[in-house]
Amino acid sequence: MTKLSIAVLVASAACAALAFAVLDADAQAPPAQPAAAVLAEMQDRTTLRPLTAFTTIADRNARSVALFEEAGKVIAHPRCANCHPVSSPAQGDDRKVHMPAVQRGVLGEHKEGKGAVGLPCASCHTAKNVWVGGTNIVTIPGAPKWALAPASQAWQGKSLGDICRQIKDPARNGGKTLAQIHEHMAADVLVAWAWNPGAGRTAAPGTQAQFGEIIKAWIDSGAACPTGGPVVPSHEPIAAAD
Repeated sequence: MTKLSIAVLVASAACAALAFAVLDADAQAPPAQPAAAVLAEMQDRTTLRPLTAFTTIADRNARSVALFEEAGKVIAHPRCANCHPVSSPAQGDDRKVHMPAVQRGVLGEHKEGKGAVGLPCASCHTAKNVWVGGTNIVTIPGAPKWALAPASQAWQGKSLGDICRQIKDPARNGGKTLAQIHEHMAADVLVAWAWNPGAGRTAAPGTQAQFGEIIKAWIDSGAACPTGGPVVPSHEPIAAAD
């Protein structure tokens, strides 16, 4: 065996020893985030806190803001925000562009939100979820009154604070009072679909009853809005300005 061959073998052995040392260190290293913290974060994303969790917030305005931020877990969820786009809906938990390509539609074609002439929402969506068993789409979603929200109620691309102010503004919420907003959130059958979205989709956090209670408590505490907050992702390049 030549000196060069011996040198190569020595170098290879050294590299192998280093690789095993790195792997062993990685195996023994503590996780970046404790399992309990990960589980707590997952639970927070999929549940709504009870109203009693907010009673310790003495400041009325701060309590109201905290309540809306909790409601925001539903408002910003794909099950709700996907149907509050600037022009065309998103679909799926990853908020991808709706396929086939569709538009909200305008008055004079169908009622706004029902789709454009030639491809209305009712072409695929009925009053209930329909099983198709596909790889990418397991069920076609459906519910009574299936439609997109009006353009004035677009949420995608906006912060939670902007959405809050939009919801309170009769010029942009369909002329509704806060009491009517609560009724819509707590009892509307199309809103209820968010907790029964069909196989292949993640349901909104908590229940509609809990969501309604939080909205009512937010209104009763002054309906205060966050200054900013997280922005609802948009699949469209340009979000509508307030």
